[in-house]
Amino acid sequence: MQRTPLCERLGIEVPIFGFSHSIDVAVALAEAGGFPVFGAAREAPDKISEDIALIKKRLRGKPFGVDLMYPKLAGEESSRDEAKKKLPAEHVAFVAALKAKYSIPDPVKPNFFADQIRNQAFFDAQTRAVLESEVSAVVTAVGLPKDVVQAAKARGKTTFALVGSARHVKAAKEAGVDILVAQGYDAGGHTGLVGTYTLVPQVVEASGGLPVLAAGGVGHGRQIAAAFGLGAQGVWLGTAWLATREYGTPPALLRKLLAARSEDTVITRAHSGKPCRVVKSSWSDEWDAEGAPKPLPMPYQHVLTGELLAAIEEHQVEPLVYEAAGQSVAWFNELTTVAAIVERLKTETRAALDEMKRNLKEEA
Repeated sequence: MQRTPLCERLGIEVPIFGFSHSIDVAVALAEAGGFPVFGAAREAPDKISEDIALIKKRLRGKPFGVDLMYPKLAGEESSRDEAKKKLPAEHVAFVAALKAKYSIPDPVKPNFFADQIRNQAFFDAQTRAVLESEVSAVVTAVGLPKDVVQAAKARGKTTFALVGSARHVKAAKEAGVDILVAQGYDAGGHTGLVGTYTLVPQVVEASGGLPVLAAGGVGHGRQIAAAFGLGAQGVWLGTAWLATREYGTPPALLRKLLAARSEDTVITRAHSGKPCRVVKSSWSDEWDAEGAPKPLPMPYQHVLTGELLAAIEEHQVEPLVYEAAGQSVAWFNELTTVAAIVERLKTETRAALDEMKRNLKEEA
């Protein structure tokens, strides 16, 4: 597989960057030669510090990054109880009806969505935990705070920014970002309106020479070869790792993901209040049904649904269980390992590049 200048810069073997909420996935990807990015946006600040220390210890000097979200919020309540006072009665009744309809028990275990509220104080505490750690890189998503980028750079950390539009590139460059991740509409999780194949070359053209990664729907080596042709120096995958033994996806959710095709994902605001691509379930269907209330803006949607989502996840309520997943889910239809996925992508990329050479005839 082709190594790019970014591989040399970061000290990795293959230009595969992997986002995951799993420490085991992060370690396995680093061992396979890629660059892991640990998703910490769902973690309390003290847990972030513990997780980073553990990842660093297990990686034994290999580089890795941490991803945090910086969304604009519709409110700044300091607690869930305070925010609950603003929830419309119609929405509260709708969620209560869902709980009764699907006979969902109360959650028992701690869960981010049931226990935390997103506000600026929470983001600041998460940021401090990351900046004070020994993580190699900091990734900003769903927002681009210049002060965070500059503080990370001042501490010698490489900075990445996810961008969903070419117009976001200017702000990223002004903030001093080192690497751009062009995340297309195809991606799982919070995503924008422009498809990956259209977005990447626009971001490359606007980048001013900054390295660009292609993200959104990547699941095959042909796409990696195409990403090189679009000007990217690597690819960013997230959905791929949900189908690995290292991730440990719960059984009901795993069955749904392994059976899913690209068409079985949908963009909905019912998860967080912001557009988010997830695998289809009765959860998204119920919120799309005639007569259902419109999802509330962030952070109120999670304040409204957090306890129910925690219960759905904990008890694996199969009709309702879901996860953020991109259109690349079609390529991950069997339980495997991180190393096997990386090897498959390498083999497919080499084959695709060789095929391109055979098909392209130079002029005499």
